[in-house]
Amino acid sequence: MKYGFGIDLGGTTVKIAYFDETGKMLDKWEIPTVTDNGGVQILPDIADSIRQYMAGYGIADSSILGLGIGVPGPVNAKGVVNKCVNLGWGVFNIAQALSERTGFPVKAGNDANVAALGEFWKGGGQGCENMVFVTLGTGVGGGIVVEGKLLHGAHGSGAEIGHLVVNPNETVPCNCGKYGCVEQYCSATGIVRLGKNYLDACDTPSSLRAIENMTCKDIFDAAKAGDAAAAAILDQVYNYMGMFLGNVCSVVNPEVVVIGGGVSKAGDMLIQGIEPYFQKYVFHAASAARFTLASLGNDAGAYGAFKLALDEFSV
Repeated sequence: MKYGFGIDLGGTTVKIAYFDETGKMLDKWEIPTVTDNGGVQILPDIADSIRQYMAGYGIADSSILGLGIGVPGPVNAKGVVNKCVNLGWGVFNIAQALSERTGFPVKAGNDANVAALGEFWKGGGQGCENMVFVTLGTGVGGGIVVEGKLLHGAHGSGAEIGHLVVNPNETVPCNCGKYGCVEQYCSATGIVRLGKNYLDACDTPSSLRAIENMTCKDIFDAAKAGDAAAAAILDQVYNYMGMFLGNVCSVVNPEVVVIGGGVSKAGDMLIQGIEPYFQKYVFHAASAARFTLASLGNDAGAYGAFKLALDEFSV
C-alpha cells in the first residue's frame, strides 16, 4: 500500500490530509497560512508540517507516492502559478518548489478545480464521467470534468465559470474588472447586493428592512417564512443561476451539476428554484443534467489534491 498527502491551500489556513492509495482519508489537520512578506513562509511551513507528521508516526519516505496541492490562483499543467493575489505570490513553479522542500513529487492545480475533482471522485459526482461543479461562497468558483478528466485549460484558468457574463447592462464592476459576471449576482455577497438594490427600488413591506447587516441566509430564511420581497430577490438569483448553468451545460453536457459553497446550505430550496430557469435556458439535448449538493464539505479540496497526485504518480 502506498500513501500520500492532499493539501488545500487557502488564504487563512492550509488543510493537509493523509490518504492511502484507495482514497481513504486517514488523518487531517490544519496550519495557518502566513502571508507576510509575499507568502515566503507558506511552502516551508507546509513541508515542515508534513515532515513532522511523518516523523511522529514513523512513516517511511518510500511509502509516499507524492503530494497534491490546490492553490487559490491559476496553475498550468507544469505546476506554474500565475499569481495568487491573496497570498502575495507572483509567477513561479509551485510543484517544483514544494517538491524540493519535501523531497516528494508534487502535482498542483487551481483550488476550485481540485475541489471539483474531489467531489467527482468521492463526493456528489461519483459514478459519472462528465460533471460541472460550482461553489457559491464569497465568490463563485467551480470546476469541470469532461470524460473523466479535469479541465485545466491552456493557461490554468479553465472553468472560471464565476466570470461568465449574464448581465451586459451592469454598471458596477466585478472584482475581476469586467461587468455583469455571475459572481455579482449568485455569490453570497452578490445575493445581498441584489437584495439591497431590490429593497431600495420598491416599497414592498419586508422583514428584511429591519435587519441592519443583512446576510444571504437572512434572505433565504425570510423567503421560507413567506416574505414576498425575499422571494422576489431569490427569483432574480434563480434566473441568473439558471441562465448561467444552462449555458455551461449546453457546452459541457454533464450528467450532474454539483453545487457547493456556503450558499448551498439553502439545500433543496436552492435547487428547486434554479431548475425551472435552467430548463428555460439550456439546450434541449443537455437538459437531463441532474442537480445535487456537494457532499465532502471542506474536505473536497484535500481529496481532489490527493487524486491529482494519485493519477500522476501511482504506478
